[in-house]
Amino acid sequence: MALEHYITELLYRYTCVVIPGFGAFLTQTKSSVLDTDTHTLHPPTKMLSFNEQLTSNDGLLVSYISKVEKTSYEVMSQKVDHVSTEWKRRLRNNEKLELPHIGELWLNENSKVQFQPSAQVNYLTTSFGFSSLPSSPTLRENLKERVVVLEEKVPFAFTPEKRKEYSFRPYLKYAALFLLALATGLTGFRAYQEIQGQQQLVKEEAQQKISKQIQEATFFGNRPMELPTFTLDVIAKKDLEKGTHHVIAGAFRVKANADRKIRQLNRLGFEASYLGANDFGLHMVAYSSHDDPKEALNALKHVRRTHSSDAWLKSIK
Repeated sequence: MALEHYITELLYRYTCVVIPGFGAFLTQTKSSVLDTDTHTLHPPTKMLSFNEQLTSNDGLLVSYISKVEKTSYEVMSQKVDHVSTEWKRRLRNNEKLELPHIGELWLNENSKVQFQPSAQVNYLTTSFGFSSLPSSPTLRENLKERVVVLEEKVPFAFTPEKRKEYSFRPYLKYAALFLLALATGLTGFRAYQEIQGQQQLVKEEAQQKISKQIQEATFFGNRPMELPTFTLDVIAKKDLEKGTHHVIAGAFRVKANADRKIRQLNRLGFEASYLGANDFGLHMVAYSSHDDPKEALNALKHVRRTHSSDAWLKSIK
């Protein structure tokens, strides 16, 4: 089964595609960029990244493949788990996992998954049909250099002009300066009075319009205005304030899957609760919540030992 083919189809429509038990591919929109080195304009695109901690099945990938191939959800879930196990085995054997139109995955010296996205596909649908455009550099600098060369070749001759000297009596010069200053002050004062008068007129007109609108406004007719009724789904605040350290059971794209997970854990004896949606729009479910970090770590160890090794700890400040 070409699992990477279905992943690429979902990346066009969603920002997060989780491969159960393996990790998740995330997308982030990036605006257009001008490469000054190659003089190339790149259109807006989706930047692709990989997160190996998001391994819980949110139902998106399995549901989509089962619908396309017209098989049951349980059978397709087993096939996806088989592919996920095979990918992890290849990475542990120091093999480079190449996924067409997605990128390459490998393990570094610290056994951390590294990801190099492919630059062949743009998953941003609004940029469909756009490609990188080469742009020729402007000739502004070249023309400037040519002007400098011409200035060096063409000779310039300057003939100094003799200034005529006029003899004024000192008091006439001071009188002229005084008259000039007086005329400038009177002109500025008249302009200031005109501006103040215009502003006052504008304020009075605005006040009259506002008063007229208030007098003509009617908020109700003969009968009170009837507003439509609607209902809101409210999340109980007590569930969000159970603690600041949460033992996470999974993150689900569909809210119904998160509710079903909570009911399953409650039947097993856990105090499961719903924590709301994270930054990626995934609905988070916790085995339990604690105020004491040591108590939360002990609960995490107990869950990993007795129920699921995929559980992880999230602290909210």
